[in-house]
Amino acid sequence: MSYLFKLYASFFLTFFCTIPAFSQTDSIDVFIQSQMKKRDIPGLELAIVRHGKIIKTGYYGLANIQDSIAVSGKSVFMLNSITKAFTGVAVMQLAEAGKLNVNAPISTYLNDIPDTWKAVTVQQLLSHTSGIPDIVDEEESVMIADNFVLAWKKVIAMPNDFKAGEAFRYNQTNYVLLGKIIDTLSGMSFQEFIIKNQLEKVGMEKTIRSGFGASKEVIANIASCYQFSKGRLNNMFFSFPPPLQTAAGMSSTANELAKWVIALQNMELLQKKSSLKALWKPDVLNNGKTAGFSRLLNGYAAGWPIIGRAEHPAVAPVGGGRSALFIYPEDDLSIIVLTNLSGGNPDRFIDELAGLFIPDMKEANGFGMSSSAKLLKSALDKNGYKSILDTAKRLKSKNTDFVLTESEINGWGYQLVEQKRLNDALELFKLNIALYPLSANAYDSLGEIYAELGQYKPALKNYQQSLKLNPKNRNGEVMISKLKELIKKK
Repeated sequence: MSYLFKLYASFFLTFFCTIPAFSQTDSIDVFIQSQMKKRDIPGLELAIVRHGKIIKTGYYGLANIQDSIAVSGKSVFMLNSITKAFTGVAVMQLAEAGKLNVNAPISTYLNDIPDTWKAVTVQQLLSHTSGIPDIVDEEESVMIADNFVLAWKKVIAMPNDFKAGEAFRYNQTNYVLLGKIIDTLSGMSFQEFIIKNQLEKVGMEKTIRSGFGASKEVIANIASCYQFSKGRLNNMFFSFPPPLQTAAGMSSTANELAKWVIALQNMELLQKKSSLKALWKPDVLNNGKTAGFSRLLNGYAAGWPIIGRAEHPAVAPVGGGRSALFIYPEDDLSIIVLTNLSGGNPDRFIDELAGLFIPDMKEANGFGMSSSAKLLKSALDKNGYKSILDTAKRLKSKNTDFVLTESEINGWGYQLVEQKRLNDALELFKLNIALYPLSANAYDSLGEIYAELGQYKPALKNYQQSLKLNPKNRNGEVMISKLKELIKKK
C-alpha cells in the first residue's frame, strides 16, 4: 500500500466521522477505524438503527483516493447483491397484489423458457435453489459470453446443474428471470417498479438519482471501487446490463438504506406481517435443511441471506464483498456498513459491532460458539493455548456431551488469524488435526498458518497431506509449488 494512501486514510479516519449525541460514539468510531485499518478499507459509510430510529451515521476515510475526496453524507456506494433484497420486496409486493404466487412454477408467468426450467418455482429463484445454470461465471465475475444476448442464448442451451431444491447455488440467472416476471406482471420495467413502490415511498433521492447501472455510469458523488491484486490497490469497474440489474445494479447511501429498513419494518412497503415473515424465511431444501454462503450466512430467503442461530438471528444482505446490511429482528437493531473495497467484507465484523449494544454478542464472550467450544475457550483464555489437546481431553472426561466439530474449530481458528493471534490459531488447527486426522481441509488450514508464520517445511508437509487426502485440492497444489520455491531460497 502506498505511503500517500496510508497518509490520507489516517487523516480522514481521524476527522471525517459524525459525532451525534450518543454515549457509545467513541467506541463505535474506534471500532470502525480499527477494522478499516486491519482490512485496508479506503472508505466506509455507517448507519445504525435502534428501536426504529437512526441513532448513528458515520463517514470515514476516502471515497476517492486519487483525488483525496473524503467520504461524506453525499457519498454513494455500490450495493452489488444487496440489490436482490429490493427485488425480493418487489416480488412480495406483487404477491400481496394477487398477481403472483411465490410457490407457483415460473412457467405460470413466463413462456419463452427451456422445458427444464418450467417446473422451478418463483421461491426457488429467489433462494438460489433452482438448479438453473448461471449466466455469470462467478469465479471470473463476468458473463459467460461477450454480451447479454449471446450469454442468454448460451445459458438457455445448457443443462441444469441439479434438480430444483436439491442444493443452494448462488446464481444470477435466477434474478434475470425474476426481472422478467416483474416486468410482465407489473406492466413496467422492474427498475421503474422498484423506484415507484420502494424508493419514492421512502424518499431515497440519492438512490433514485444513482440509477441501476453501476460504476461505469456517470453517477454524482459515487465512491470509487477498489480491490487488492498482487498486493497493490487497483480500481474496479462494473457494468451491469439492464436484465442483470435486479441482481446487482443499485447504488445508495447508508442513511437511505437505514430509512428503507425502517419503512420495511414499519410495514410501509408491505401490507401484511405474513409477507415480511415470508420475505425473511429461509428456503428449505429437499433434504429438510437450509443452506447459504457460509457457516455464518447459513440460509437464504427471498433475496435475503439469513443468519440462522438460536441467539440473535439476523437477516443479512451482502454485496460485492464490500457492503452489508444486518437486521436483528429480535433485538430491534440494524447495522448498515458500505465500503469501497472488494474484500473489505464488513459482514465479518458487524456482529462484533452489534456487541457494543448487546454485550453477550461480543466475540470475547464466546458469542456464536457451541456450549462445548465456549467451555474450551473459557479454559484456554485462563490457562493459555499451549496444552489445548490436554485441556480438550480433560473437558471431555468431565462432560460426555462435550463435542467439538471440525468446522467450528476451523472457523474459530480463522477468527484468531483475523485478530493477529497466529500462534493461538496454530494450536487450534493442530487440535483439529488431532480430532479429525482424515480431514483434508484441516491439514490445509494448518499448512496455511505455518506458511503465514514463515515455517515453510511444516507448511509443505501439511499441504502435501491435504493433497493426499483430497487430490482435487487446487489450492494445495499451488501452495506446495510456492513453498518448495521458498524452501530452496532459504
